[in-house]
Amino acid sequence: MSNQLDNSVTNISPQEFVAFSNPPLLIDVRSNLEYKSGHAPNALNLSLPRVLMGSIPLLRQWMWPEWFQNLSPEREIAIICFTAHRSPIVAKQLAKWGFKRVYNVTGGMVEWKKLGFETRKGNEPTPATSV
Repeated sequence: MSNQLDNSVTNISPQEFVAFSNPPLLIDVRSNLEYKSGHAPNALNLSLPRVLMGSIPLLRQWMWPEWFQNLSPEREIAIICFTAHRSPIVAKQLAKWGFKRVYNVTGGMVEWKKLGFETRKGNEPTPATSV
């Protein structure tokens, strides 16, 4: 693994992410338009502003989809964005909220595409509640 972002967030490259035999849940924190234009397979979209606005308890039920509200703090989660400027913000916030295994994908989707990894366009299906 690459370097630690802080005590509970680990930076990993796109290569390290795709090498996982059982990959963490991948959350793409770009805008919905950016996400629809090309994202990693199985990545779920929840934009940085929605994550942060949902930290306000009164707004949570409108900002966070049910799958995100129900995530177990034990679940491994990887965060990706366009160039890895937004993803560390969300990764650190998740760690602060008690998630124990959080990864920040360095280089973001720019690096992902540069490496020739598969991308999908449009929306991914909504995850099962077992996420």
